Amino acid sequence: MLKWFGIVAFLCLAFVLGLAANRPSTIHIARSARIGAPPERVYPLIADLHAFNRWNPWAKMDPATELEYRGPSEGVGAVSAWESDEVGSGSMEITQTREPEWVAIRLDFVEPFAATNEASFTLKAVDGATEVLWEMKGPASFPQRVIGVFVDMDAMMGETFDDGLAALRRIAESG
Repeated sequence: MLKWFGIVAFLCLAFVLGLAANRPSTIHIARSARIGAPPERVYPLIADLHAFNRWNPWAKMDPATELEYRGPSEGVGAVSAWESDEVGSGSMEITQTREPEWVAIRLDFVEPFAATNEASFTLKAVDGATEVLWEMKGPASFPQRVIGVFVDMDAMMGETFDDGLAALRRIAESG
């Protein structure tokens, strides 16, 4: 009986690892929202990392998150680092901007998984409002692909992006 259990467990493990090996080696999460404010009002809430952390959904998950800022207060070279028992640790640095249309950010995660991803925010004026597209791209490590067999990462991360965009909307529209 124990022998059959071992064989079944091995086959299940091999199946999960096989599924993980065939998952994409990159991630791409994208969400968008329409904000009832012009890009000139929305852009500073992204390009200034102090303002960014007012609506950042991950900073809100753990009010005890320790934040550190380095470099300029906004724009290229601005850095925000975080340390949290709930959301891990890492840093983000603004690497490119095109005011008031676009902000690119390098994300360096330390915990719970080491990874480097690229995020961007594209802002487009549409009928007196701003269409904001938030994207994140990067490599998917093998452990992340194993987790992805059981958890829909796009849905999980996308929900957090949606929460962040809703918070950004509330702040931008309140003026």
